[in-house]
Amino acid sequence: MVLASSAACAAPSPASDLALLDALTWGATPTSFAALRALGREAWLAAQLRPGTPAALPAAVQSQIAAGQPQGELFDRVAALDAQAKAANALPDPDAKKAAQSAYQGALNDALRRAASTTILRALYAPDQIRERMAWFWFNRFNVHQGKANLRALVGDYLDGAIRPHALGRFRDLLAATLEHPAMLRYLDNAENAAGRINENYARELMELHTLGVGGGYTQHDVEELARILTGAGIELRPENPKLKPERQGDLVRRGLFLFNPARHDYGDKVLLGHALQGRGYSEIEQALDLLSRHPATARNLSRAMAGYLMGRPPSEALVDRLAGVFTRTDGEIAAVLDALAHAPEFTAGLGTGFKDPMRYVLSAVRLAYDDRVVLNTGPVQGWLNRLGEGLFNRSTPDGYPLDAAAWNGPGQLTTRFEIARQIGGGPAGLFKATTPDAVEEPAFPLLQNALYFGALGATLAEPTRAALGRAISPQDWNTLFLSSPDFMH
Repeated sequence: MVLASSAACAAPSPASDLALLDALTWGATPTSFAALRALGREAWLAAQLRPGTPAALPAAVQSQIAAGQPQGELFDRVAALDAQAKAANALPDPDAKKAAQSAYQGALNDALRRAASTTILRALYAPDQIRERMAWFWFNRFNVHQGKANLRALVGDYLDGAIRPHALGRFRDLLAATLEHPAMLRYLDNAENAAGRINENYARELMELHTLGVGGGYTQHDVEELARILTGAGIELRPENPKLKPERQGDLVRRGLFLFNPARHDYGDKVLLGHALQGRGYSEIEQALDLLSRHPATARNLSRAMAGYLMGRPPSEALVDRLAGVFTRTDGEIAAVLDALAHAPEFTAGLGTGFKDPMRYVLSAVRLAYDDRVVLNTGPVQGWLNRLGEGLFNRSTPDGYPLDAAAWNGPGQLTTRFEIARQIGGGPAGLFKATTPDAVEEPAFPLLQNALYFGALGATLAEPTRAALGRAISPQDWNTLFLSSPDFMH
């Protein structure tokens, strides 16, 4: 009995902690592994799952992000871009119009590059790594595509303002934040949804992708009713409020670019998922979000998705049931569900077996190679993700990128990964050449045989990988073989 008790209380092994760290973050590094071991697994998990405000970024990262941040509020920036586009289109001279339209497109492209750079820097260096993993998960689930309309100017704020703050919080709050953001309203056309001109796009995806899931118990009639509920929820670029009848003026809701316009709303009564909703304006939307976020199908759908994302493989129905129970008991507290998942025997037993999607593969390689040394140019990372088919903000369909192994382990994908492994493993690969004019690349070399490798990682490698590494003819060759090995792919 004493021996059994001692075994049960024994501290997790370095290999076990390494596997947990790698599963829950964007990739283990010597620094992050040392922090986990110093804190202990439970204290580290508690700090990661309930970090409060976003942890401070390293000064070198924060300065890069700050240097690229657009000036002013989102409302003012988008209004200025809209005015720029209208002015360009109104020019009578064809050459002048073409130049002005090109300048407008350049401004949108600059906004997109800044958003991608900020996202990559946060993923690589933010101390609150679980929040970063989940921020990308939720963005992918509430996907919008940068190529539509002016979304290049919106995606950065959508991720930073609507998704990241709620990535570990209550799902109901996350759902409301995405609903009111102009990126979602524009992408799924709810800005065009009005009484008498119903657009069902957002209503359908809100149930099929964001909450209940396919087979979640809703019907086409529910889609139609939810679309009616969502009428009037749109975008307003003008500073003045719309003119309304006196009896409707109190129903107007305005937050930034979001506007609930009572003049565009269908005030008829509705029935959603068997619940009667009186036509009262914006409060109908709040009621609908309550129903959707607290529905048993939503609890199961989201629990299955979160578990599959972090496990790298489909979870068992028994695990989904347990996680859905936590989701329901905590009123959709995401951190509580993840805490239960991290302590589930099925999760622990399968650590290290999931296949990395491109985002996780590239980020984990850069994190391991350079640890806390801050890259000066995220352009190569963006290029690698594009080549691997998982470019940031570039999934055109609402369902987001697939995260199962079958989507990413084909021969063409693995060939491209080998080429990228050679670039990352062979030298700085442009990561340390600042984007300023006349910048000179700083000397840098990826250190994969580091303290983490010799302290824990090396001992976890399979014998074929060890044999291949033993035949490397140079440090660059060794790095390439390691980053393209099956062990690192998982």
